[in-house]
Amino acid sequence: MILGALSRDGTVRVTDLVELLGVSDMTVRRDLVSLHREGLLEKVHGGAMAVAEPSSSEPGFAAKSVRRQLEKEAIAAAAAQLVHEGMAIAVSAGTTTHALTRHLARVPNLTVVTNSVWVADELHRTGESTTSVLLTGGLRTPSDALVGPVAVSSLRSLHVDAFFMGVHGMDVRAGFSTPNLLESETNRAMIERSRRLIVCADSTKWGVVGLSSIASLSQAAVLITDSGLSAQASGALSDHVDELVMVDPADVHDEGDADA
Repeated sequence: MILGALSRDGTVRVTDLVELLGVSDMTVRRDLVSLHREGLLEKVHGGAMAVAEPSSSEPGFAAKSVRRQLEKEAIAAAAAQLVHEGMAIAVSAGTTTHALTRHLARVPNLTVVTNSVWVADELHRTGESTTSVLLTGGLRTPSDALVGPVAVSSLRSLHVDAFFMGVHGMDVRAGFSTPNLLESETNRAMIERSRRLIVCADSTKWGVVGLSSIASLSQAAVLITDSGLSAQASGALSDHVDELVMVDPADVHDEGDADA
């Protein structure tokens, strides 16, 4: 229960845990010490905080793809509602934006600019015959994004209706961030070439800060996340982004069941 509260809120206080668990102050403190020794939380005065990943840590695509799958699918389905026939859009690298690709494959006359090897491959294999895909060049990151000067240069003459961006972290002060400096630069170039920024990020990204900031929260026209976000976090985000959309992972159904 302590770890669940930390996952939800980012921090916990001893006094709140005493009331929540119905145990003594000393019991809570002993549990916090035990969890701290296991490396599961960071003990601080009066409570504890979640253990933060190093700001330069960048998991690979395969490692991230198995995390929060229902949440990502719900976010992707909501994001797909913003895409219509004939649009030109940009899609960043990432597992959440890759989940969006399956929905994009059904949209006719779509032009997709992407720096994601996975997104480009998926659309090439399953997209409508009228779909056009422009894959930027560049250096390949551990998360299979193409980044750097070549990627940025290929974007300079383009103009798209919307940019769907996945992020490593989101925070009031740091904004949307990534652990990769070149990926941050490439995403900023995509933002500059798009009319609207639509961020797709599950609730675990809240409070996470990567090495390099991509954009401030206020630059997002729409932020789509899941209902696991705490009331405190949703309030903070609502104060900064133009539109906050929170989806319920429980609403995700197997397509085969839905068709039946």
